[in-house]
Amino acid sequence: MASYEEIKEMPPYEDAIDRGAELYEKKFANGNSFAICFPDPAIGGDYPMFDDAKQEVVSLSSAINECLTSNGEKKWGMKKGKMADLEAFIANSTKEAEKKVNIKIESAEAQAAYERGKEYYYSQRGYLKLSCATCHVQGAAQRVRNESLSQLLGHTTHFPVYRLKWQGLGTLERRMEGCVKDQGQNPPKPNSKEMKELLYFMAYMSNGMQVDGPDIRKQGEQDEKIIYTSNNFSGSIIISRLCKFRQSNSSSSFRDGC
Repeated sequence: MASYEEIKEMPPYEDAIDRGAELYEKKFANGNSFAICFPDPAIGGDYPMFDDAKQEVVSLSSAINECLTSNGEKKWGMKKGKMADLEAFIANSTKEAEKKVNIKIESAEAQAAYERGKEYYYSQRGYLKLSCATCHVQGAAQRVRNESLSQLLGHTTHFPVYRLKWQGLGTLERRMEGCVKDQGQNPPKPNSKEMKELLYFMAYMSNGMQVDGPDIRKQGEQDEKIIYTSNNFSGSIIISRLCKFRQSNSSSSFRDGC
């Protein structure tokens, strides 16, 4: 397989950035466009944000859909396709502007949303009794098969990503949904309160880091990952549990490697 540096010389997401730029300027039926909703596209480091008027976290994907519906257009899916293309353009614009992640907590309500997202990240759930933190805090830098577990810091800076497993571009919501499924959990919906608050916590933890999306990840980058826990289980037992879960799933991609 080609190295990361070699792939980045001609990245497969370049066309998505171009499509996103066209979507940004394209007129809606009423004559407006995303450029009206987001006059400066270099906003990738500002989301998710807490909207004090709505008293809720607003993700970039939900802000894009709100722009669509407020202009009489239909919502987009939040995991791939047009959503990922537009977010690729926004991420690239943010990177070119050399802006950093800048998530703010400016009210007690925002703090509460952050704390709920943190609780979700650290709580063990599902068939395998694992949490996001099992792999990406306690298990960061541990090796599983041929992969190294990534750390929490910086997780949100490079989305959307082109994953070779997907053969396409996907949003942060898409990646988190798959990651939570791999833990043996039922993932929150992309536009749910739980998902948005989880992403709010994760993004805040990357404050001050450079936005460097879109990016590319190879197959298995975080799928074949469950080997380390803080509960003194051996890696072989955890992998065995993961494989049992995958074999009960109809998707062949879940069974690969077991």
